[in-house]
Amino acid sequence: MRIATWNVNSVTARLPRLLAWLESSGTDVLCIQEIKAAEEAFPYAELRELGYEAAVNADGRWNGVAVLSRVGLEQVVTGLPGGPEYDGVQEPRAVSATCGGVRVWSVYVPNGREVGHAHYAYKLHWLEALRDAVSADADGDRPFAVLGDFNVAPTDEDVHDRSAFDGLTHVTPAERAALAALRDTGLTDIVPRPLKYDRPFTYWDYRQLCFPKNRGMRIDLVYGNAAFARAHKDAYVDREERKGKGASDHAPVVVDLDV
Repeated sequence: MRIATWNVNSVTARLPRLLAWLESSGTDVLCIQEIKAAEEAFPYAELRELGYEAAVNADGRWNGVAVLSRVGLEQVVTGLPGGPEYDGVQEPRAVSATCGGVRVWSVYVPNGREVGHAHYAYKLHWLEALRDAVSADADGDRPFAVLGDFNVAPTDEDVHDRSAFDGLTHVTPAERAALAALRDTGLTDIVPRPLKYDRPFTYWDYRQLCFPKNRGMRIDLVYGNAAFARAHKDAYVDREERKGKGASDHAPVVVDLDV
């Protein structure tokens, strides 16, 4: 089974690339984030033509997540159980489903904006709620993974230049401690191969030629339980999909399982 995660940065803007990538990559299950479209505007019909069902959590603003599957879609849970609200709303940042016997969560962790901002506290609370919500699945015998844009680089090796992030979000001790607490539920960081260069970055800002200079970050993560980690045979960043006109600023992370 091939499972992937990809922050598409607008499913509407990225639809031709998304459909072409699904056809060429042989992906069975894809977790996508930052849909930026209302659920009623989601391209269900186009995906059905390729054989994919979709579980979607979206409200038309800058968030939104989905699980796309061509191997079944069962036990769908929309939203983060017990998750915090921001400005009085629980944002559409999580959806989970069982696909071909593998349980997956697609998550889009809050950005945090800046240290000390209310959104930063919200981010930490959201990660704490995610830890609590996945703990039962993480400890189970069924292959299980949380995939998505975590907006946290787990280590200094996961950013191109740690000094460039001094005082900024994505690398603070509190954010990394929240990730460590999530892993401590029984999850393993499935680190992909980079295919090019020496570090598997997954995100490059559109500005300042960050992609051609490889000034990136690894913030799109796959955290799998013991059964998922045992089944994992390969993982890589599809850096080619970050190239060219109309690309997302994130690249897909692809994991191959023997299940």
